[in-house]
Amino acid sequence: MSSARVDYIAPWWTYWLHQFPHVTLRFQPLDHTFKPQDENYQQSLIFLGCVAAAGLGVNLLCLAIYLSCLCCCRKDEEEEESKKSNSCCVTWAAVAAGLICCVAVGVGFYGNSETNDGVYQLTYSLYNANHTLTGVDSLVTGTVGGMQNGLNEHLSRLGEIFATRGDFVQTLQFMQQMSDNIIKQLLGLPDWEKAKVDLAAIADQTAYVEYYRWLTYLLILILDLVICLAACLGLAKQSRWLLTTMMVCGVLTLILSWASLGADVATAVGTSDFCVAPDKFLMNQTKDVISSDIVHYYLYCSQTLPNPFQQSLTLFQRSLTTMQIQIQGLLQFAVPLFPTAERDLLSIQHLLNNSEASLHQLTALLDCRGLNKDYLDALIGVCYDGVEGLLYLCLFSLLAACAFSVMLCAIPRAWRQIANRDRDYDDIDDGDPFNPQSRRMTSHHSHQGNMHSFCSYSSSMGSQTSLHPPTQAVTNAPLSEYMNQSALFGGNPRYENVPLIGRGSPPPSYSPTMRATYLSMTEDQIRHFGEDFRA
Repeated sequence: MSSARVDYIAPWWTYWLHQFPHVTLRFQPLDHTFKPQDENYQQSLIFLGCVAAAGLGVNLLCLAIYLSCLCCCRKDEEEEESKKSNSCCVTWAAVAAGLICCVAVGVGFYGNSETNDGVYQLTYSLYNANHTLTGVDSLVTGTVGGMQNGLNEHLSRLGEIFATRGDFVQTLQFMQQMSDNIIKQLLGLPDWEKAKVDLAAIADQTAYVEYYRWLTYLLILILDLVICLAACLGLAKQSRWLLTTMMVCGVLTLILSWASLGADVATAVGTSDFCVAPDKFLMNQTKDVISSDIVHYYLYCSQTLPNPFQQSLTLFQRSLTTMQIQIQGLLQFAVPLFPTAERDLLSIQHLLNNSEASLHQLTALLDCRGLNKDYLDALIGVCYDGVEGLLYLCLFSLLAACAFSVMLCAIPRAWRQIANRDRDYDDIDDGDPFNPQSRRMTSHHSHQGNMHSFCSYSSSMGSQTSLHPPTQAVTNAPLSEYMNQSALFGGNPRYENVPLIGRGSPPPSYSPTMRATYLSMTEDQIRHFGEDFRA
């Protein structure tokens, strides 16, 4: 088998992130070696987060300058030109913000999933490695305990039984030496518990943190999408309270985007520092606990590297074989003379068979291929899927910041348009027949008094063909009612655009005869009937 080291090659993005400047908070440069316990190294990662905080400050400053210019410099522009340009800018800004936000959310979902997959692969490998190491410790502890307790107890009873036969007693003493040799070889194996590293606890803690990280980003993605859609809805419906709410939420989301960007960049750079040289870090972490030959054997797992456990396992196997041969001889020659010794001899034989089975399992577990596979799977999960997912999350944060910046620029313009529209409505005279509010307020009164006042006027003038009632145009009468009234007051609706009836449209035009009749009214008649005509 070729060297397993070639199975892992750090991806190019880890080298790119590894080249990011490592500077302490006092602006002292550092080397790029992964040292998570070092305070200066921790400060270098915090410095990257501070860079993102500075980007947030610049972003908010630019928005503040833009809003100030919008409030101060737009007052002297012509109204019609301003409306056209603002409407176009708001529309395109809303479209751009919506598209960027949708792209950002899609990228964020992919990055969140990739990071979660990488961390899951890491925790799965840690559980497998912990199962292997726990199995080794369990086999060693069980075998040593069986040799020290069970075997010694049986040998003591057999010594009492064979007390009169010196040759049998000598055989028992030789078996005791073989047992001590086995115990010595087993105790010479590395004690993984001394490393003070519980891989299962690390995996549990990693899975716990990753779950809440994944859930937090999922909520952020949903929140960004909801805020963007609500802002677009507010722009479409020109709802000032909705735009105000979304503007506040947009500022908070902008701050959250920059904060997540700083955390993701710091995590990605720190992880990349490990991924570029993982073997070096692990060798330094275990140099005081486990032999470097053993760590090197598991990290590289090459046929050219000697198995550091081969000698101990070979002596274990030879000692067991020798003891089994001695037990077979005693069963053959001693049991006919000492029948009571058969039970202890069979118990020792059973214990040796169990020890041999444990030896085969121990040999398989101590082979480098199992732990090396878990090691490589963990590296691929962290350095490929994990770091790649973090890069996509960084891109999501940048795109989200851009989208909400554009949205925060568009909302004040839309607010200004809505304010101008409301001001234009407020400037309209209440008596203006083109004012929708005036038409709504007078519609109820027109139904009650128009016919009476107009008929009184017609009686006094002696003609019913002189004038259309002006208030009839602002009512929502059906077409049939309008035609009847037209026939009543002139017989010819040629001066009215019929499809506009019932839609709150402007009042109908007057014929020349009607206008002349109205102008010929005396002052008393105008004073008496004027309110009905001017309603």
